[in-house]
Amino acid sequence: MTAHPDYDIFIIGGGAVGCAVARELARYQVTVALAEAAPDVAAGASGRNSAVIHAGFNNRPGSLMAALCVQGSRGFPALCDELDVPYKITGKLLVAFDEADLATLRRLKDQGDRNGCRGLRLLDREELRARLPRTGGIGAMESPFTGVFDPFQYTVALAENAKANGVDFYLSHRVTAIEKGPEGFAVTAGGTVFRARRVVNCAGLHSAEVSALAGIEGYRIYPCRGEYFILDKTDVLPMPIYPAPKQGAGGLGVHLTPTIHGNLIIGPSAEYIDDPEDTASTGPVLDRLFREAVQLLPGLERKQIIGAYCGVRPKQAPPGEGGYWDFVIREEEACPGLVNLIGIESPGLTASVPIARMVAEILGRGMDLVPDPSFDGHRTGILRFKDQAPAAQAALIAADPDYGEVICRCQTVTRAELRQAIENPLGVKTVAGIKYRAWATTGRCQGGYCLPKIAQMLTEDYGLAPEEVTYRGEGSALFTGRVK
Repeated sequence: MTAHPDYDIFIIGGGAVGCAVARELARYQVTVALAEAAPDVAAGASGRNSAVIHAGFNNRPGSLMAALCVQGSRGFPALCDELDVPYKITGKLLVAFDEADLATLRRLKDQGDRNGCRGLRLLDREELRARLPRTGGIGAMESPFTGVFDPFQYTVALAENAKANGVDFYLSHRVTAIEKGPEGFAVTAGGTVFRARRVVNCAGLHSAEVSALAGIEGYRIYPCRGEYFILDKTDVLPMPIYPAPKQGAGGLGVHLTPTIHGNLIIGPSAEYIDDPEDTASTGPVLDRLFREAVQLLPGLERKQIIGAYCGVRPKQAPPGEGGYWDFVIREEEACPGLVNLIGIESPGLTASVPIARMVAEILGRGMDLVPDPSFDGHRTGILRFKDQAPAAQAALIAADPDYGEVICRCQTVTRAELRQAIENPLGVKTVAGIKYRAWATTGRCQGGYCLPKIAQMLTEDYGLAPEEVTYRGEGSALFTGRVK
């Protein structure tokens, strides 16, 4: 067991909320560290979701969920500009298939209006057909300020900006013990004891367990799995379309969402499970997903599918009840200095920065948070070669010949972009880490062409042994050794 110098604040969890808290606290003259159990940030629900910027009409008026989601939604475009994260305001339609659904939409519009959502309006059948001729349904509600973005790059950007402003990141550091003493906390993570004046629990699916380590029992998280299909790039749908939500469901229903990268995703399902790490895709659920998707958008074909993935929501609402309990964001009276964030499910990504501001406000009641004049909230991401005009592409190749070699043909990702992804500020050298930063291996061939070339770069250019090339870190080696 090793010891590490003290920190003012120790954050547990490297999802979007944890990284947003880290970036927010970097604005002040305090020492901050973040520990994440996985080898990279965005390894849990933050990287396995619908990638939608929500407007806030699904949440109960007066709840933290509603207030923080609306704040986050309104500030998201400026935030993404500041962090160099791709996003697009697309609008969204909730589609009704019967009279009960129409009543649900009327209720949601009223709820959204009370929450401060902008521009919500109801569409009849003719207006729905005019907007999306191929869509099924008898009416809809339009949310014009809903958008799509890249949740991987968003979380990575928050983390990189926090690190650039002095936050220390400890990846592959699972928290196994928390002891409260008169001067603060001793947190054991990855075999190292970290001492901190304050602890912020952003552990998502494991937030109840982390709280219990600190002596605060009584919380429970129910894992709820959502499965998705990924379809090839298409322009068939300009905006997300959702069914009117059903009472008591664990999610918002199976929907169709065009991604910021041009694909279409179907999902998610909502199934309570026992193991929070169980992200397996299952045949029966995926079959049902496709049937429900065809109801929303007749004409979809299975040949358009190129992949599948799964995320797990950290729900407080138990099986049988479903629906949503409000976010828990508070300093625990029984454990002063511990700020618990429990049940931060959707719309947690949209609300992540307002959540972080709330955490900073809570911490500021018990410690001096003096603004740091050197804080810089801007971050520049990897320049996308395929998005540049021909003259700009030629200039890039002239300055760096690696821009002239396309490694991922499906997504037109060059060797120069992959090199930047491998040399990322967090030091992540997994295939998944490279994928999420440069978007290689995500096209129709799902890495069939570029994955061997990426592995070759890691071994020949960066000195990894073949056995050290992993997909997500320990336990996911791609190779066992050379065969010739």
